[in-house]
Amino acid sequence: MRIIAGLYRSRTLAAPPGLSTRPTSDRLRETLFNVLVSRIPGAAFLDLYAGSGAVGLEALSRGAAHVTFVERAPAALKVLRGNLARLGIRDGVRVHAGSVGAFLRSAAARGEKREGYDVVFLDPPYDAAEEYEATFRLLGGDAQGILGSGALAVAEHRRKQVLDEQYGSLKRTRRLEQGDAALSFFAVLSTAQERAPSDLR
Repeated sequence: MRIIAGLYRSRTLAAPPGLSTRPTSDRLRETLFNVLVSRIPGAAFLDLYAGSGAVGLEALSRGAAHVTFVERAPAALKVLRGNLARLGIRDGVRVHAGSVGAFLRSAAARGEKREGYDVVFLDPPYDAAEEYEATFRLLGGDAQGILGSGALAVAEHRRKQVLDEQYGSLKRTRRLEQGDAALSFFAVLSTAQERAPSDLR
């Protein structure tokens, strides 16, 4: 893997061994950041199920102000920290070693809206379909307070997997397919939109 653009362009990244962690391909990352290009400079970026950290590191390379990585697998954490060291990145990052659910509940309890995440990316193992549901339910519900104004949540998933149109205050606005993978984009609804009749959802 490599960083595609920005400050660390063309720098290589290590990936965790084995098949349990599936790094986002260079091509799919390029598609993702082509969509997010105007949102990244100065953004607070949350990389859930971070694995090697490739997506969050791409965001940093392209000008994100801060990236929080959340990962619980020891092998992936070792690679993630190694990639940060390899790139010489010490500032503007935080690594949370633990589950995504625990992080989101803790962040919500701490009231992290003061720094509000502008972009959230989640890429659970494809076979862990329940993780998508649980994470989006938290982001659109009890943990929605950690999202900044106009925040966007993006999930990478199998092309054949169908995510709900709406999770609480999050509504899908776009879906892009590439090979066997897909990206689903969710935006935060306004209070008025949340209360709209169901035929508008």
